[in-house]
Amino acid sequence: MSISRRSASTAALALAGTAALGRTPRADDGLKIDFLEGLDDFALAVEAYTFGYPLITMEMTRRVITNVAAPVGTRGPMGQLIKLRQYPDATFRDVTAPNADTLYTTTFVDVGKEPWIVSLPDTKGRYALFPMLDGWTTVFQAPGKRTTGTGPQTYAITGPGWKGTLPAGIKQYKSATSLVWLLGRIYCTGTPDDYKAVHALQDQVKVYPLSAYGKDYTPPPGTVDPSIDMKTPVRDQVNRMDAVEYFTLLCELMKINPPTAADAPIVAKMAAIGIVPGKSFDKTKFNPDFSKRVPQVGFDRIMLHFKFSGGDVKEINGWGFTLKTGLYGTNYIQRALVTAIGLGANLPQDAVYPTSLKYEGGIIGRDYLGSEKYVMTFRKGQTPPVEGFWSLTMYDENFFFVANPINRYAISAREKLKTNPDGSIDLYIQNESPGKDKEANWLPAPKGKFQLMMRLYWPKAKDPSILNGSWKIPPVRKAG
Repeated sequence: MSISRRSASTAALALAGTAALGRTPRADDGLKIDFLEGLDDFALAVEAYTFGYPLITMEMTRRVITNVAAPVGTRGPMGQLIKLRQYPDATFRDVTAPNADTLYTTTFVDVGKEPWIVSLPDTKGRYALFPMLDGWTTVFQAPGKRTTGTGPQTYAITGPGWKGTLPAGIKQYKSATSLVWLLGRIYCTGTPDDYKAVHALQDQVKVYPLSAYGKDYTPPPGTVDPSIDMKTPVRDQVNRMDAVEYFTLLCELMKINPPTAADAPIVAKMAAIGIVPGKSFDKTKFNPDFSKRVPQVGFDRIMLHFKFSGGDVKEINGWGFTLKTGLYGTNYIQRALVTAIGLGANLPQDAVYPTSLKYEGGIIGRDYLGSEKYVMTFRKGQTPPVEGFWSLTMYDENFFFVANPINRYAISAREKLKTNPDGSIDLYIQNESPGKDKEANWLPAPKGKFQLMMRLYWPKAKDPSILNGSWKIPPVRKAG
């Protein structure tokens, strides 16, 4: 039996993946004694798993979010707007890492049969962003204050291969897939008056099929499928699929959500294991012994990319972040990682999300603890350089908001931060109040472990800029 270089690298990949989650390979994992005979195919299956992860995750997310008869809370039927009316509080558990800066206005639409019209109101200078994601999580357009201004605007989203005529004055945005996710965000300070103002803007956002243009349109009620699991997190639902189920769904989805021309090399390779766009999965070309191990190793490999990314993920002063979001080309592992940990991520020109999981950062850094006191200092003139806004959000160890006496989950310039005599600004990150005179700059922490995330919306493109490295986010240090 000969072992190719590709086979050897796959064996290392398998071991790395199991080590990441503290597992050792077992016979009942489907790891056979004669496993090496098929390592080339196994490596290809892991590669195909990574390639398809975004499309599978988008579809499973769509199923859960749209499986209701009418919009309610964070869910709404296909083609009907979900309008979040207030920021989540510490009891919110629907999604991890919620934000307290923008109110979402979102919907999934199917542009495979006909285009859909999106009408946005005049936000009168208020920051808003309405990115459009295709089924592969590519941000193919991002209308909003940065790109198209804040005046009223109307677009038609067209699907693959659509040919037709649009009404005069409507700009065409072409999606490479039938599945499209409109993921709108409107900035809000969270005060009662500002909530009211943003609600009025949300109510002016309209989506409807092209066939309803110029007509009174009432969307039909959604269809509820009782077989859809509405409780298990989407990522867990995806990860528990075996490879046959996974690739079967992937092939069905690619019939209406085709790969791009740039994907031709991997598409050609995947045919060897029965995965051909436009056709159903050919199980006869897939080794059933790989059915359990491919998803395990595939997902472990995706998550390992967070730590061993080859530059896709940067770490500066204990903060990790990436500038490779929204547009991925053929960087399939980065696309899968962002899907797994930040589905719906914006283009870096629209938002960057530095995250600090541990004090002093790195793999061996120490946990942030509410029993300690921390300070983050921006030197004079060195607050985050953004055209939109910035914030620092507090999360517990599971990335949920933390209950606190002043109901503050994030801190930003809207708190009217106090400056020091030298012009610098200190943010106090701790469980107990730093004192009334410093509470404007206080980000309350839990008593136990916590994690931090910054949101930098519309980062400046020129110096100083996080986009080119000329601005570096300052470290969090222990007080005193």
